[in-house]
Formats: sequence, C-alpha cells, structure tokens
Amino acid sequence: MNQSFVKKELLPLLLRLALLAAIFTAVLCNYDRLTHLDVRALVDAVPSEIAAFAVVLGVFFVKGLVFVIPAMLIYVSVGMAFPVPIAIALSLGGIALEVTGTYFLGRILGGDYVERLLKKSKAGAKILNTKSKTKGSAVFTARLLPVFPIDFFSLFLGSMKYSYLPYVCLSVLGVAPRVILFTLLGDKAYDLIPMEWILRGVLVLVPAAAVAFAVKTVLKRRKSAENGQKAEK
Repeated sequence: MNQSFVKKELLPLLLRLALLAAIFTAVLCNYDRLTHLDVRALVDAVPSEIAAFAVVLGVFFVKGLVFVIPAMLIYVSVGMAFPVPIAIALSLGGIALEVTGTYFLGRILGGDYVERLLKKSKAGAKILNTKSKTKGSAVFTARLLPVFPIDFFSLFLGSMKYSYLPYVCLSVLGVAPRVILFTLLGDKAYDLIPMEWILRGVLVLVPAAAVAFAVKTVLKRRKSAENGQKAEK
C-alpha cells in the first residue's frame, strides 16, 4: 500500500474512527448513568461552591461530546441546585462550553464525515439544507427554535468551519430563552418533552454512519492511490 496514502489519508481516518469508537463505547457503557445524571447529587458531593460550578461546567462539556445527556435534565437540575440568577448564568456558561466541544469535534471529524452522518436522519437532512444559508441570523434562529438538535447543529457548523466567535455568541443568545424557561419551570419541564427516542436514535445513528463511511472512504481512496501509481508508470 502506498506510504503517502497511509500517512495522509488512512491514518487520519483511523484516528477519527478511534475517537468516535471511544466516545460511543463510553456512551454505551454509561448510557443509563448519562441519561439519568443526577447533577444535584454531583453538586452536593463537592466541598465548595467553586467546585460545584466546575462540576456543572464539566457536565455541559461532556454533554457536547457524548450527545445523550438530556439538556433539560441539566437546566432543571442546575436551577434546583442554585439560586435562579446563578443557575441561569452557570447554564449559559455551560452552553458556551458545550457548543465549543461539539464545534471542535466537528472540526476534527471533517465536513465529509459529518455530512454523511447527518444524512442518516431527518433532523440531519434539515440541517444540511441550511448549509448555504448559515448566516448569523440562521444560526441564531436555529438555536432559538427547537427545530434542530443542538449538538448535531454544532457538529455541522464546526465541520463547515463556521467562524467560531460569532458561532458561540449566537448559540448562547439563541438558547438563553430555553435555559431561563426550564430553570424557572423546574421538575414540571420533564412532563413537556420526551427525550428517550432521541437518545436511542443517536446511539444507532453514530456507529452505523461511522462504519459505512469508513468502508466507503478507504476503498475510494485506495483505488485513487492505485490509479495514481498506474499513471506514474
């Protein structure tokens, strides 16, 4: 096999797949814990308020990488663990971390992989339809209205190398009304939006798309490398 092909094409692809496999394995092994995460218990277990803030921000960041932690679960739990003004500020800071993590995950995976991943679901197809319209107003509207899953849209924008600073600011501003609403609603919010079907769909979607894309890409690039060698001869 051509060494240049291995170094430039196959190795980066394998590293991306290894990253996805690690994330998927972590989600699969901890699915129940992640989908029923007791943020208040985590906060109560730490010795100081600063540590509690760090725990909450860490949960948001992890959510941006594993996708399956229900956002509503965090908003409500944080709202019940802290005074409302602190809870809202903390959740908005957490949103900034969450969308940052998913954004850079999209950058690492690359546009081709993310596009194939999104095509596997109806929500993803809707996101791809906005590809030519991803101006600031479109990003803000997508965040404000619960049309697109927040993490899938972040993954898409990262893979398309959307400008980072406007992306973060618009994301936080767009999600802010939802955060405030769920913080004020408290436990009643759990009766409004069923999340289980979304979480299970993510678990099926990610590995299936990864395997299909890996096989297709390796075969295509290997064939291109072989054609290049023949042309040189």
